[in-house]
Amino acid sequence: MGEPSSSPVLDRSNVESAHGRIKQHIHRTPVVTSKTLSELASTPQPAAALVGTPHEGKKPAQPRIQLFFKCENYQKIGAFKSRGAFHALSRLAPDQLAKGVVTHSSGNHAQALALAARTHGIKAYIVMPTISTPSKIAATKGYGAEVIFSGSTSQEREAVVEDVMKRTGATLVPPYDHPNIILGQGTMALELEEQVQRLVKDDPSLSVHGESNIHQSSHTAVNGPTPPREPSAGHLDAVIAPLGGGGMLSGVATALNGTGTRVYGAEPSFEGADDGRRGLEANERITTVKTLTIADGLRTPVGKINWTVISDKSKVKGVFAVSEEQILSAMKLVIERMKVFVEPSAVVGLAVCLYDEGFRKIVEEEGGKEGWDVGIIFSGGNTTLEAISKLFATGEEGAERAEAKIGKDGKRVAENVAG
Repeated sequence: MGEPSSSPVLDRSNVESAHGRIKQHIHRTPVVTSKTLSELASTPQPAAALVGTPHEGKKPAQPRIQLFFKCENYQKIGAFKSRGAFHALSRLAPDQLAKGVVTHSSGNHAQALALAARTHGIKAYIVMPTISTPSKIAATKGYGAEVIFSGSTSQEREAVVEDVMKRTGATLVPPYDHPNIILGQGTMALELEEQVQRLVKDDPSLSVHGESNIHQSSHTAVNGPTPPREPSAGHLDAVIAPLGGGGMLSGVATALNGTGTRVYGAEPSFEGADDGRRGLEANERITTVKTLTIADGLRTPVGKINWTVISDKSKVKGVFAVSEEQILSAMKLVIERMKVFVEPSAVVGLAVCLYDEGFRKIVEEEGGKEGWDVGIIFSGGNTTLEAISKLFATGEEGAERAEAKIGKDGKRVAENVAG
């Protein structure tokens, strides 16, 4: 797909350009609100919930939070990945398109690239581990891609990709670690901004700021105070995006940089899946992750290019991690109260709002009595009723982790769901 250095720079104007390139191929997914969930987020946690945390024995935070949900679970292929895939192909030259595209993924990126390739009338070669679930293989083939199987390690997958590239001349389109992917994913933030503004304009009571269109922030960034915002209706105080490889979070942060909207990441904590949070604490990108978190779409380490954005405090204010129990609890609320079908990875941002006392303290302290309007990205809905029922039937400890399969050596492994 070309060297990253030859791609457009990561800034808001190029996210806007990316949106112009892809909007005819993607859904403008809805933004919805939930009075029930906003009220729950604005209710102090019970003292018992803070036992064993740094906040034990302290007064629980009482933030005021109004939630706005960007429903990328309604996007084409059921997840946000279509945005990056379509933008990546829009940047390829005709001679590159003619030879097709290739990637390695058993996650949503595989289906997204297959759909984008079919739309452009070109060939897509998708390298998938032999341990991939049959439903994902079938879905990828259903979009017209040629699926080529490999071993489950990154070295095995990359070797097969190299072979395909040499044999066909196909261009590699990575799942997340490329500027063109990042810019494509950032387009959801542009839509979210505009949609929230329209919702609040029509019904000011949806915002914590009510009838007032002027909300001056006292938030201080690493490089100094955030400049006062111009009067505007429905300006989001913060957006929380799930963090796996980092394509979405770095794209959202790029799109919203300089707008006054704070951007945060959310990830699972199970078995070291919180590599983004730990990396920020250590001031160093963590390069390997091996986890069977139920949030299977977030089992990948943050990419190199994505890390340059996520580790920039002027772009991403912080990353929070939530437990498996908290993910399941948030997912149950979304399905039962909002009647929205989501996968576990999609609800980590909501779980942060509901259960992470550190984040809730920030909202309480910086938002004051007025509070914050917070955008939550529902990243996708690619799961099944069977998988969900097994999670809730057994509980977190005994839950079947859908992407854990038996590898060639007989060991349980985490299937690569990059993208």
